[in-house]
Amino acid sequence: MTQRSASWSFQEEDARRIREVLEIFLAGSGARSALMVDRNGQLILAVGEPHSFDSTSFASLAAADFSANDQLASMMGEQEFSSLFHQGERESMYLADVGKRVILIALFSEGATLGMIRIKARAAVRELTTIFRELFERTSSSDDVAQLEASWLDEAETEIDRLFGSL
Repeated sequence: MTQRSASWSFQEEDARRIREVLEIFLAGSGARSALMVDRNGQLILAVGEPHSFDSTSFASLAAADFSANDQLASMMGEQEFSSLFHQGERESMYLADVGKRVILIALFSEGATLGMIRIKARAAVRELTTIFRELFERTSSSDDVAQLEASWLDEAETEIDRLFGSL
């Protein structure tokens, strides 16, 4: 079975390897769930506790959030922010860049500590980067990447308008 995501695809073996890394991450970090989202806003894989929200919209908004923070980093003279942290009263999330094209999102509650999430995410990101680098080398071309980057902003704006258009 081949799964497609804009400019690249992965096989069942890739999904198994990614899932295994995420399950080890969850077991060691105390996070409730982990999601892999591509920079185009497409959900790749979710592991852990089920979510009460629309995963498609969540993935799109998370990718837009990461992209906006890339722009903020640039304005501040940084090349990027490789990770983000959002803390709520009861729920929090940690986002980390994987291979410049994918985002690891960890969702966790009060029982987990940011320090442990960050430590375990660092190891998971190294492993995931290797997996995705192999995957990208196998399936993507530079023309596909350029087309994806050109269309991403339009797609993100359309999704945001759809989500918040009635406000």
